Amino acid sequence: MAEMEYGNIISIEALAPDIYSMWIRCRAAYTSRPGQFISLYMDDGVHLLPRPISICDYDAEKGALRIVFRILGEGTAKLSKMLPGDSVRLMGPLGNGYPLDEVKGKESVLLVAGGIGIPPMVALAKEIKKNNQDIRIISVMGYRDSHIFLQNELEEVSEFKITTDDGSMGFHGTVTDFLKNNDVRPEIILSCGPKPMLRSLYEFSENIKSTLYVSMEERMACGIGACLACVCKTKDMDDHSKVKNARVCKDGPVFKASEVEL
Repeated sequence: MAEMEYGNIISIEALAPDIYSMWIRCRAAYTSRPGQFISLYMDDGVHLLPRPISICDYDAEKGALRIVFRILGEGTAKLSKMLPGDSVRLMGPLGNGYPLDEVKGKESVLLVAGGIGIPPMVALAKEIKKNNQDIRIISVMGYRDSHIFLQNELEEVSEFKITTDDGSMGFHGTVTDFLKNNDVRPEIILSCGPKPMLRSLYEFSENIKSTLYVSMEERMACGIGACLACVCKTKDMDDHSKVKNARVCKDGPVFKASEVEL
């Protein structure tokens, strides 16, 4: 069960404009799984709600986890200015993570992400490779421009493909455009990114009859499913609440694409 704790920052570095990588020594690292996230508290008396940030990587032996985040406001700007040795209050790991059992026995798996949805693909690709040595992992990552990040980490464990919105690197276009142009037909697709990308990816997966799992991005507050601020629409009614809703922070953030409204 996730618990509140104070972690110690091991390192922090800029990977691209407004994109930062941070390693934190904390107990959450021992139980983290790909696709989960942590909630970070600023403890400054101003930013009362935590910042939910995906777990990019973890090292249970060292008791450390990595987050990669984009500066989006004052809270993440303050986080980017913290230094090694500083402590930060956090809760985690939170959420359900990707269904790794679904990958077992498959010949190929496709990882698709865009923007700040790319970081969780690192831990995911590593974990899949560790448990399925012969599987073919294709990772198609979408960036805005030539400011590429996490390329080395993904190249080590997958066939890494780049798409950019402005065509400055790799394929000029969206990740879905790339998949259509290259006739990629994986057995299972695991993804994370903005809703328009996930919606387009779902149409693609339906056409090639591939199973798609999506990590949803919603505005979260509590991170534990209590406040109901991050609900998403589902296609089936919940037996308990009798509504077609699910809490992204608690029931997700990873869902089978066919079970949610994109």
